Amino acid sequence: MVCLSIGMVDEIEEIINLFKNITADLKAKEIVIELKQKKANDVNFLNIEMHSDHKLNSLKICLANIIAEYIIEKYEKKFISRIINSNYCYFNSVERKEILKTALKNILGTEEKNIFNNLFLLRRKNIITKKILEYLETSSELMLDGFITFRLKDYMKELEDVVDKAVDDYLMEKEYKEFIRLLKYFVEIQEPKLDVVHVLSGYDEKYILLDDERREITNECIKDFVNEVSEGEINYDDLLVSSLITLAPKKIYIHMAEYITNRELLKTIKNVFAGKIMFCQGCDLCMPGKINVAKTGCTDFMHK
Repeated sequence: MVCLSIGMVDEIEEIINLFKNITADLKAKEIVIELKQKKANDVNFLNIEMHSDHKLNSLKICLANIIAEYIIEKYEKKFISRIINSNYCYFNSVERKEILKTALKNILGTEEKNIFNNLFLLRRKNIITKKILEYLETSSELMLDGFITFRLKDYMKELEDVVDKAVDDYLMEKEYKEFIRLLKYFVEIQEPKLDVVHVLSGYDEKYILLDDERREITNECIKDFVNEVSEGEINYDDLLVSSLITLAPKKIYIHMAEYITNRELLKTIKNVFAGKIMFCQGCDLCMPGKINVAKTGCTDFMHK
């Protein structure tokens, strides 16, 4: 008779059910087990008994995978929260909740996990599985609480890295929101210099600005900024945002938005000029190289 034992202070029914769910799969691999539950000194035990040690290694691998998945599913959020409260206690409770939310988002991804999230999950699971298998080489009894505390330092280091990145992301997002708030304030305190500004994005990551009469105003908008920097240092995305803030128009029509490769630029403009942005869905201004248009107006727009 071969016996592997799992002990834990918490209720052990969930782990029992996980093994029950794979009993048929184990039988198909000629691994026949009996599950027996007992309690000793306030510790709950699950004994996994097998009449022969012929498939013992396969059973250990199965056990290691089940326990690894259980630890990640049951405790990972608690571990991350504990790391945040311990390493970043100087943030207030609201900030720590936001950091936790960011960390879980980074580690879990969206509803449809991308390949990075899946690979990262597999990496964490492999770290735990390897440690369990190493432990079972010298012991047939796995005390889960002590194992998590003393044997999973590599796994905890992975979670600490997740938290560190979440803190960086949170601070960057906080700074970005403050930046947007200031830009919106600058726009709100000045009178609009134009009712409408048309923004045409080009193939060379530069922009053309037109006033409400379809006259090009690009050069006069950016000349003050360009004079302060050399040609090689010009950031046309920054020039566009600065120009729009200076003009503070009532409406901004963006043409050929698909050629704007910097999606953060669009996000910033939409946030600063909320309710004032219109994205052109196709007009004669959107024809490459054509800015002097008198025949038709822009009539097909999507409001943002």
